[in-house]
Amino acid sequence: MKKKLYLVLIIILSWLTVPFIGKKDFKRFYPAATFMGLYVLVEGIIAEKNKWWKIKTRLHSKLSGEFPLVLGPFFAGSIWILKLTYGRPLIYFLLNAVVDAFFAYPFYTWFKRIGIWKLLRFSQLQLFMLFIMKSIFMYVFHWALLDKKLLTAPVEAIKNSFRKSQNDESEERG
Repeated sequence: MKKKLYLVLIIILSWLTVPFIGKKDFKRFYPAATFMGLYVLVEGIIAEKNKWWKIKTRLHSKLSGEFPLVLGPFFAGSIWILKLTYGRPLIYFLLNAVVDAFFAYPFYTWFKRIGIWKLLRFSQLQLFMLFIMKSIFMYVFHWALLDKKLLTAPVEAIKNSFRKSQNDESEERG
């Protein structure tokens, strides 16, 4: 029961910081954080199958063990890091390295000691490197798909083509 309380507190404490992000920045960065949260949940399924780690304490038996971390510190932390550093890649990667090292070393050690999470076929260094890779992936995702709108052009072309065909049909009828 005490372990579940820790997980709930991690979520609550993370979300208590969200109002300070600001509505504009939250709207700007939540898609990247959401995408990466889903990615981490899928990664958790792969990790369980490959026995990379085992999460012993879950909020609910039907929920992923990663769920409290994804919903709490990962989601809020991702938005905070993007808010504070986006557009300055070196600062972004340095801040992420510090945060990722915190999660891979003292945070993991604490979780292991209290019996929530245990690495099996993964070392703490491998966990740290995995976190670093995900931070790069999130930055590129936000930059390419949301900021540079690389998918917007093809979608807009399809919409314009559809509008043009509707206008052509209207003119033929008129």
